[in-house]
Amino acid sequence: MPLGLTPSMERLLEELKRLPGVGEKTALRLAFFVLRADHSYAANLAQALLGVKEQSRFCSGCYGLTEQDPCPICADPRRRSEEICVVEEPADMLAFERAQEYRGRYHVLGGALAPLDGIGPDHLRCTELVERVKDGGVDEIIVATNPTSEGEATAHYLARLLKPLGVRVTRIARGLPMGGDLEYADIVTLAKSLEGRREM
Repeated sequence: MPLGLTPSMERLLEELKRLPGVGEKTALRLAFFVLRADHSYAANLAQALLGVKEQSRFCSGCYGLTEQDPCPICADPRRRSEEICVVEEPADMLAFERAQEYRGRYHVLGGALAPLDGIGPDHLRCTELVERVKDGGVDEIIVATNPTSEGEATAHYLARLLKPLGVRVTRIARGLPMGGDLEYADIVTLAKSLEGRREM
């Protein structure tokens, strides 16, 4: 343990460093912020962390995050059920919702194909997507995986999987940079990529 740090501070630092994008310096800055904050802030933060673990779960319809099942999007009768936008993660779904342009339904895969990391089709919710299409009423699948090599491989895999089922499979347009994440795209770019989707 570095000099000047208490065991509890060291424990907090170790946990903060496990967060994505948080290194030693950021963890130290966050830890000292929590230490200087009111006791009520630390208590509220701890309750919020526990609350998200205890109350949030995946929707049984789209696999997005929810506290009620089905989620508000799946339960909304005004959403177009004949259109399903396939995304990698719940954060991607939220990005589309912020753009307020898409009025269909979603399917969250839970990642993208990454054979080098041992992530194959069985690790994603591809079978569940096929079942949704087979259940009928779906005319179009919009593949909105990230514009990365993994996202592209996933998109091509899904097209090969779904086209034989007689459903239209489209891919969002290339308004998004290669290697980027949907989660960080601005709403205009997302809206335009959806408008300019193409057949796969």
